[in-house]
Amino acid sequence: MKMTREQKYRLLENVSPQEIEQLLQQSEASPWRQQYHIQPAMGLLNDPNGFAYYDGYYHLFYQWFPLGTDHGMKYWYHLKSTDLVNWIDCGIGVKPGDWFDSHGAYSGSGIEHEGKLYLMYTGNTRDSEWQRHPYQCMAIMEEEGHIHKLEEPVIASVPAGYTEHFRDPKVWKDGDWFYCVIGAQRDDLTGAIVMYRSHNMLDWELLGELQTALPQFGYMWECPDYFEMNGQAVLLFCPQGVAAEGEQYRNIYQSGYISAAPLQLPELKLEHGTFRELDHGFDFYAPQTAIGPKGRRILVGWMGLPDTVYPTDSHGWAHCLTLPRELELREDGVLLQRPVQELALRRGEKAMFAGILHEGRSSYVGFDGVAYELDCRFDRASNEMGAAAKAFGIELRVGEQQRTIIRYEAEHRRLILDRSEAGQPLAENYGTTRSYELERPLERLQIFVDVSSVEIFANDGEAVFTSRIFPEPESRGIVFFAEAGQVKLHTEKWEYPSRQQ
Repeated sequence: MKMTREQKYRLLENVSPQEIEQLLQQSEASPWRQQYHIQPAMGLLNDPNGFAYYDGYYHLFYQWFPLGTDHGMKYWYHLKSTDLVNWIDCGIGVKPGDWFDSHGAYSGSGIEHEGKLYLMYTGNTRDSEWQRHPYQCMAIMEEEGHIHKLEEPVIASVPAGYTEHFRDPKVWKDGDWFYCVIGAQRDDLTGAIVMYRSHNMLDWELLGELQTALPQFGYMWECPDYFEMNGQAVLLFCPQGVAAEGEQYRNIYQSGYISAAPLQLPELKLEHGTFRELDHGFDFYAPQTAIGPKGRRILVGWMGLPDTVYPTDSHGWAHCLTLPRELELREDGVLLQRPVQELALRRGEKAMFAGILHEGRSSYVGFDGVAYELDCRFDRASNEMGAAAKAFGIELRVGEQQRTIIRYEAEHRRLILDRSEAGQPLAENYGTTRSYELERPLERLQIFVDVSSVEIFANDGEAVFTSRIFPEPESRGIVFFAEAGQVKLHTEKWEYPSRQQ
């Protein structure tokens, strides 16, 4: 039954325990609940928020609408971890309902200041005509974990020249100043990013709009994130309304970055390269980064997309977060993304195969399951073989009529993810395959399969494919294949036992 607006914008304390219990039971009964990804107990999860290292823990929040899989009254749900693998459930972190966030605590970020964790977020409000009015708000977490909101917004209005689509502040510190970037829409309905600065995280001064070479690149830019690595600047953002170009920009909305020389004040001009997509799969959006205690830049994204129907919607829950990824910026401005090394802590029972993958399809003992890590090394040029395969790859979650295919075509160095037979279909109007042309021949695939997702890292982070898949529980097979020749294969697989978040 479709929820009314009034039902969607209730606060949890106004919902009966019986209704909450029914929602929890419905979600728990879903056959597509993940074993090791962060997911909501019920309802809708979307953007990761407030990702920061503070007081010995990585703190990670996510947008949460508990009462359904549509967008309604959003909370920030709070998790923390010492190792990015085992997460402690801290419950609701930021609760909406004040005049400045009466219709939801929307996305934002976190940073340590004066021994506390400051959480800057967008307060969503609606007037009697249902017109949007955003405020940039602040919540502060003390060392003991208590979070309180300030009684007034820290940025109380939208600057001239922009619409009410003004949200998602991302904060960082440089020298004595705090800075933040905010996603915006200009009055001419094009996307932009606006920048502020503050001495104390409370009083914010408008610096202006970031100047890029993308003046009409979509109608809204969401979830910006600015940081500097290796003497270069990186600006992440999610443009909405960008048309597909061949194999690029094929999802409903995009997520990517530009790299540039470090930003100089007061010009705010970024001399940058091309816009590159962060992920070449089907389901990736709203990434946010944080700096760890050893200086690593870690990224987490939303494994989902707005305005898209997913098979779990009818089960009372939707979406999860990606696994954490460590970023490296090459001299040419390309970001590499690798799964954090701590994920090895999850590894359980191991299977291994090493040998020649002959033309045809092959399966090996111990290679099956629904939640595991798979690390594959390929060598087409080995002297031990005959003719090198023209194509090779892996089929995951294989059943009688289901499989998710990863295929590499050597002539064009093209890596393809095909979910046309992966199980319950979704978003088919945006296509059932995604592909990317690698810079060098495929040598390694590191793959993380969970009950209803797959994350693929090619050539040590050169390309990443993140996707939801919805096969039957019985579809557990792993099949390796080669076409028109042979390829040397060394592969290891580790089970990932289910653990409590």
